[in-house]
Amino acid sequence: MVKETSAIAPVSFTGGAVKELLKLRDQQEIGEDFGLRIGVDGGGCSGLNYVLGFDQKKDGDSEFFIDGIRVFMNQAHGMYLAGMQIDFQSGLNARGFIFNNPNAESTCGCGTSFSA
Repeated sequence: MVKETSAIAPVSFTGGAVKELLKLRDQQEIGEDFGLRIGVDGGGCSGLNYVLGFDQKKDGDSEFFIDGIRVFMNQAHGMYLAGMQIDFQSGLNARGFIFNNPNAESTCGCGTSFSA
């Protein structure tokens, strides 16, 4: 099987996000044929929801290796996510992944949905 990878990743992770993603991958005993899926899905209060979870590669996916994490993204989602940085916060007021997306025209209060 041929692995196709793209040299330039459209998204980046902060150190906190990498640490949390690696911890989740190890805790869930994710197999080598899985990677982190990053994408968008219709819905949410602002129009599009972020997708972030471990999944297998599908037709139409691009594959990237970002900070040691295998990442899959549907090629059509790149226009919505290019330049996005994913962070992880574990403070008293908020805990979870934060999507800093320069393409978002507006976001909802919970930060998981946006319009472009």
